[in-house]
Order: sequence, then C-alpha cells, then structure tokens
Amino acid sequence: MINKILNILIIIIFSFGIYGASNLVYKEYTLKQVCPQILGIPACYIIMACLIIPFITHLFGFNHKYYFIGTGLALTIATYGSIFQYFGISECPKTGGGIPMCYISFMIFFSLVLLKFKIK
Repeated sequence: MINKILNILIIIIFSFGIYGASNLVYKEYTLKQVCPQILGIPACYIIMACLIIPFITHLFGFNHKYYFIGTGLALTIATYGSIFQYFGISECPKTGGGIPMCYISFMIFFSLVLLKFKIK
C-alpha cells in the first residue's frame, strides 16, 4: 500500500516538474538566453530531459539505473545552480514570486531520488 502511495507521489512530482520546466523551455526557445548554459546547452533543456527520461522509466518499470542517472544528473545540476545562486556567482531564472527555479529544481529531484530509494 505504501509503495502505491509513493508511486503516485512520484508521478505527481514529475508532472509538476515537467509542467514547470516546459514553460521555461518554451521561454528559452522563443526568447533565448533565459536559462544558464552548460557546455553550450541551456540547462533547462537538460533538466527537461532529466525529467522525461526518468518519468518514462518509472511509469513503465524500466531499469532503475536510468531513473537514477537522470535524476542524479539533474540533482547535481540543481545543487550547483542553487549554490551558485546563493553566493551570487550566477543567476537562476526566477518564478513570478521571485523564487529561484534552481531551488525548486533541487527540491523536486531530491524528493524524486529519496522517494525512489524508499520504494526499493
């Protein structure tokens, strides 16, 4: 029973993340230079891939390795982004309320990793 609840919670978190990231990807695609870049690729594109691939692996029960590679990579990016944002080294895109999205991304991916470990 608890695993079913955790699976539903993971799906809700993924849905929230994909919705938020898709808005940011759209802004990056249309306006350009909205997201910081990693090796010349906008970070929001990488984060979106790191949401979609693990989401698919979760839904269809594929190898957990791909889930953790995607969420782990995104968690690493979000951690660096949050630290750099906090110390003023770089600037993350912000929500309408002024919250840096790298903080939200960190919480999303940290939760996804933690919940998946709890299910195993």
